[in-house]
Amino acid sequence: MKIDRSHFPWLLFILLCGSVSGVLYLANFYPTLLPESLRLPSYLGEAPPLRHTYGGTPLGLIFGSLAFLIFIFGVALGIRKKRRRWPIGNVHFWLKAHVWLTILTIPLVAFHCGFHSGGPFTTVLMWLYGLVMGTGFLGIILQQFMPAIMRKSLPREFIFEQIPYLRAQLLKSAVLFRGPIAEALANGLDQDPSPKILCAFLDEECLPYLRAKPGTRSVLGDPVSAADIFRDLKVNVEPHWWSRIEKMELWCEERRIMDAQTKYHHWLHGWLVVHIPASLALLFLTAWHAWVGIQFLLTASL
Repeated sequence: MKIDRSHFPWLLFILLCGSVSGVLYLANFYPTLLPESLRLPSYLGEAPPLRHTYGGTPLGLIFGSLAFLIFIFGVALGIRKKRRRWPIGNVHFWLKAHVWLTILTIPLVAFHCGFHSGGPFTTVLMWLYGLVMGTGFLGIILQQFMPAIMRKSLPREFIFEQIPYLRAQLLKSAVLFRGPIAEALANGLDQDPSPKILCAFLDEECLPYLRAKPGTRSVLGDPVSAADIFRDLKVNVEPHWWSRIEKMELWCEERRIMDAQTKYHHWLHGWLVVHIPASLALLFLTAWHAWVGIQFLLTASL
């Protein structure tokens, strides 16, 4: 998603919420740094807390609960994308909310834990949170410039989900295309070596390239080398075969575009391979952390 001017209200909202959260944090844990008018009401506990805890205070629990609710909302984006007909805001709005509300969790989490990682479990939780946020920021950065690179580098784009089918169709066309050339060769037209040259090129270069997996190195995968090869091929065959060579050249060009688009797509979306599982793990571990914390507080109050 491109960050543009339409995100400015979200930025202001996050800055406002973060600033209010920061003032509340200082008022709760470092009240001497603020004027008397900003003291917290008594129902939010002693300021500063007598036990010098952070997450277990009323305000700390509020910070943690808000962050946990945002985690749930963030994971729910995947469901919303698959249920596009739900009348709960459009997907673009959800994407904006997903980005900016998860950014808001940075101060909420920091204020909840008091800028301390705590014990082994909460330390693991913080590292996992850092992984989720880091991959998320990586995704945002990639989405700012990768689409422009793709538009500049690719002469045309294909529907990504159809690329495997289109590659198979290219290969099928090339295999069928070989038939008439092989038939001309079998007819014994010795005075014209063109069919033999074209069959050899198809068998040794063109078909293996069209059959290869994406990313496989081939001279036909390089546009400069491919242009030289097809130019030399035209020199060695009769002119009436040139139209067939141009057809093979077009197939190889389309295959290169598909491979390049696949590579860019993996760069653009590869971070999700880490981000999504880490987000789910963070949600479940945070739920467990909240449950254990509540049980501890209930036991301590007895």
